[in-house]
Amino acid sequence: MVDEHKATDAFKNRCTNAALTLESCSSYFIDRISLNESTEDRKDNTLDVWLREGPWKPDVVISLSNLHSVRPWEPGLAPIFIDGISLIHLPKLPSPWPAEAVGRLDRSEDLPELVWLRITGPLEVDAVAAIVTVYQAQSDDAASVLR
Repeated sequence: MVDEHKATDAFKNRCTNAALTLESCSSYFIDRISLNESTEDRKDNTLDVWLREGPWKPDVVISLSNLHSVRPWEPGLAPIFIDGISLIHLPKLPSPWPAEAVGRLDRSEDLPELVWLRITGPLEVDAVAAIVTVYQAQSDDAASVLR
């Protein structure tokens, strides 16, 4: 299911907010990656990436679904440090894509707005999807204090 929004720029804003959250994760490690590819329906395809730096920083989970493209990687290599991380909104036609995204997918009128996740380092993650959610937990230190 592609998110349907009545608000103008809702998906673009969701991508921007997720990208802002991920800006602070460049010193994190990829703790775990899970890819679920359904051969029957792309809507069931999901990629989840767990990021962790330590107990003083909050863990972050990036969840992409309705995948349109995933670059394969070597499974079982985590934890791996991150050199860079970006999350880029890819608008529907007729709006142009950023130059580095051109040619990633065949664009058509049927292609929805998408999000492009790129993580660089010894392990590279490169995925394009129609749905993105970024979860940020409390740090272990903050969670250990009763309120």
